[in-house]
Amino acid sequence: MPSSANYKRNYKKEYENYDSKPSVVKKRVNRNKARRKMIAKGKASVGDGKDIDHKNGNTKDNRMSNLKAVPKSKNRSYARTKNARKK
Repeated sequence: MPSSANYKRNYKKEYENYDSKPSVVKKRVNRNKARRKMIAKGKASVGDGKDIDHKNGNTKDNRMSNLKAVPKSKNRSYARTKNARKK
């Protein structure tokens, strides 16, 4: 990234490049499969404001025993200490 005073970042171009990476596409496909599976089982619905969370986040498998529907505020944040560090 140039460090000149007049340099202006092209965020749209950066996002387009990121969004099409194979690793990002694979993760998005996996998330969508998990959501469809939970909707089919009646544990989530379209527009319910919930995320589908993997209980064991290291495996990322889409077995029903590893999925749960949680509010976005719980899934997209981390427990913090008093110093605002992750626990």
